[in-house]
Amino acid sequence: MKAFPAGKLEIEGHCDERGTNEYNLALGNQRTAAALAYLKTLGVDEARFTTISYGKEKPLCTEAKESCWSQNRRGEFKLK
Repeated sequence: MKAFPAGKLEIEGHCDERGTNEYNLALGNQRTAAALAYLKTLGVDEARFTTISYGKEKPLCTEAKESCWSQNRRGEFKLK
């Protein structure tokens, strides 16, 4: 981010399929907030980021087992 001062990122929060929609959206928001807080400690301006929680709506893996669920619990960074 420091090498590209005009760059902006969207931070996406994702969850596994367990839990209610409301719970997973809130958990996705917590993931994005944690990532944003960390980036702020590195000196990156918060205005360069947007955050969104997708909850369980965009899984990487759809099998009902822990190895799959762990892939779905993630944060992603998208260059805008």
